[in-house]
Amino acid sequence: MLHISNSVSIPAREIEISAIRAQGAGGQNVNKVSSAIHLRFDIAASSLPDVFKLRLLGVRDQRITKDGVVVIKAQQHRSQEMNREEALQRLQELIRSVAVPRKKRKPTRPTRSSQRKRLDSKTRRGAVKLMRGKVVD
Repeated sequence: MLHISNSVSIPAREIEISAIRAQGAGGQNVNKVSSAIHLRFDIAASSLPDVFKLRLLGVRDQRITKDGVVVIKAQQHRSQEMNREEALQRLQELIRSVAVPRKKRKPTRPTRSSQRKRLDSKTRRGAVKLMRGKVVD
């Protein structure tokens, strides 16, 4: 069970975890041991609330495929168990990030003072540029 909040949790059967060989430097250990973890989580087929599913599918994240599957690869550590914990933690953080609804932006208007300052700075800048012109007798 992966606990997201007090009321939401994901059963372990919905998370597909497989061990693969890690990439990069690491010497003989990398070549022999399958210590990296490849985690797959299908959003549509999960038991998450529909609100979470919609928000997750709406997130622009490279870890979420077009088919709605979260793919996480963890290969930071030498041990498989630590990589498994890290992958599950990343999935948990991703789902928690959509658990809290974003605040609706209230459109605001610029103040009169800020508008005046902006126009004054534009006028000053224009005057500086005007002085760069050719000198006419």
